[in-house]
Parts: sequence; C-alpha cells; structure tokens
Amino acid sequence: MSRWRAAAFRISAAAASRNAAAESRVLSRACAKAPTVPPPPLQTLSRTFSKSAAAAAATSTATSRGPGAAASASAGPRAEVRLNSMFLSKPCSLALPPDSPLRAADPQYEGIKRFMLTLLLFYSKQSKAIRGANVVYDRITSQVDAPAIYDVFQLEKTFKTTFSLLVLHMWLVLRRLKEEGKDGVKFGQYIYEMYNHDVELRVSKAGVNLLLTKWMKELEKIFYGNIVKYDAAISPEARQDDLVNVIWRNIYAEEGSEAMDATAAPAVQALARYTRREATCLSLTDKDAMFSGNFKFTSLLPPTPSPSPKKPAR
Repeated sequence: MSRWRAAAFRISAAAASRNAAAESRVLSRACAKAPTVPPPPLQTLSRTFSKSAAAAAATSTATSRGPGAAASASAGPRAEVRLNSMFLSKPCSLALPPDSPLRAADPQYEGIKRFMLTLLLFYSKQSKAIRGANVVYDRITSQVDAPAIYDVFQLEKTFKTTFSLLVLHMWLVLRRLKEEGKDGVKFGQYIYEMYNHDVELRVSKAGVNLLLTKWMKELEKIFYGNIVKYDAAISPEARQDDLVNVIWRNIYAEEGSEAMDATAAPAVQALARYTRREATCLSLTDKDAMFSGNFKFTSLLPPTPSPSPKKPAR
C-alpha cells in the first residue's frame, strides 16, 4: 500500500507541478500588463481557472447537444442502483452467443491475398494469439473505462481508481488463463504486454513525462503486489471478509484511512461480490471464448426501460 501511495502522490505532484508552472507563466504576463494591481494567490487563480474550464465545458456540451438536451436528460428514465441486491444471481458463462454483434472474428481471405498473408505468418499460431489478446484487453478496458463502473461502485474517476480497477480485471483474466496451463500463461503474457503499453500511455496523460521508466517500475511492483493479495483473499483458506478488506485498501482507501468508512461499506461489499462472481463466471467460460476474446464482463447497470408508447387520443 505504501508503494502505491508514494507512486500516486508523485504522479499527482508531477501533474500539479506542470499545471502550477503554466499558471505562473500566465500570472507573470498578467502582472506585467497591470503592475499596480496585486496578483491573486496561486490557489485562487487555480480555482478560477478550474471554474472557467468547467463553465466552458458545460457550455460546449449544452451547445453541441442542442436546446432540448437538458429536457430530454431529465425526462428520460434512469436505471436504479440497489447495491445490496446486486451480483447475487447464479454465476454463468460470460461467452458471447454465436449471433452476438460484439463477437470478434479472424478475417478470412481467399486467393492471392490469403497466400501472401500466409507467407507473412498472418495465420500463424502466434499472430492469432496476439490478435486474440488484443481483443481480450479491449474487453478489459471497455469495462474499466465505462462510466457505469464508477457510478455503481461510487468511485471518483482518478488515475488511482482507474489503475486499481484495471489491475483487478487483469487479475481476473490472468487467473482464469492459468487454468489452461502453459498455453494460458503464454497467452496471458501477450495481454500483459498490451497492459504495460496502455499504462505507460495513461501515466503520460496524467502529466508524467520525465523519469517514466521509474514510475512504470513502481506501478509494476504495485501490480504484482495486488495480484498476490487478490489470490490470497479468494483462496479457500481465506476468510469471508478478506476480499472486502483487500478491495477497500487497494481501491477505496485514501492516505491515512485504514479503517473502512461506514458510508463506503455497501459499495465495497458490492465490488467484492462482483469480483467473486466474475471470477466464477470466467471459470465457466470456455477456452475458445477466452482465447478469442469473445466474452463480455457482466453489465453493471440494468437495461434502461424504454418509455411505453402513448395511446392515441380518441
């Protein structure tokens, strides 16, 4: 936990340092134009910039959606979230049905094109495995980056929470692949390489462009540390609340808050139930679906009910 806090603090500090430098340059230009007016404090200036950016984003969104957007948003039905009754259903396979539009299929070519691609090893076992790993990792990021996972589990979308959820879902997939022996471990390595590249891009977007290798090593230690903790928390010897405590520490807890917050307890327990259920569901998912990426994590929000058609007036 201390490694994660140190890395997260340094990443946030680097981003804050970059923003502070930009604000200082703006402040210097403002002071040069009007030397008689005392410059505002940097914190006040930061809040002003934040409010202006938020207002501009809101205006842009409203403009792009049109004048009827607010009315339609308020009028449209919204799915109700009941944490205490979620993820209690019987686990089932996560494999996509054969007619699902979400299925990924390997491209099939004929004639000279297939011959050339065969020479280029496009249809080799390794190439097929890499393409399948790419689809699997897309399934992971689709679940982690979806707004629903933050709404349901009451999480603020920050670098820490996104990274923690990414590690959690990577662990779920890698744990399932281990059940397939050496082939699963080798396939999982392809997924891990894609994960590393993606995390590097996410760290850069968070504002860290210097000493990137150092931060990646810190995040790698956190990744393996969390994997060990999740394995121990879901083992047959573990207590029932071990997974809840691990999820609280890895995803929810802030600096200096070791005891679980009572207000966050329902969300933490729901995420623990979701994790246990997904682990079982993935174990029920067949090998072909896992290696091709033709599976989908459980939907977190129930489908939004469509408004009933109005009866014509007589």
